[in-house]
Amino acid sequence: MHREYRLAKREDFNHVYRRGKSVANQQFVLYAMAQPKQEHFRLGVSVSKKIGNAVVRNRIRRMMKEIVRLHIPEIDGGVDFIIIARKPAADLEYAQMEKSIMHVLKRAKLRENGRPGERRAEPRSGE
Repeated sequence: MHREYRLAKREDFNHVYRRGKSVANQQFVLYAMAQPKQEHFRLGVSVSKKIGNAVVRNRIRRMMKEIVRLHIPEIDGGVDFIIIARKPAADLEYAQMEKSIMHVLKRAKLRENGRPGERRAEPRSGE
């Protein structure tokens, strides 16, 4: 993932933790804070030592970043967000993790509309 999409500084993480809104499911917690001056989002990833050893934590971190990277066009810009892995995330396969991360992004309303010109889901019948 390119540098402009990364949230790296400690003060940036703390700012999002303090001022951002949180959304969670069983595997992940997401903190998000609007940054209207930015044209794209910035992602921070956190995997605690409670999850497992370094190999396990790095595997989870790499998978999380790759999932977000592949869905860049679907994620709204102008927001900083942090995804925190919970212990059940260690047991997930890639497809399950992708589904769980996309679920938490949707709940946080970060991928509701996608970008202009992107393919959108067809509306349900009766709408």
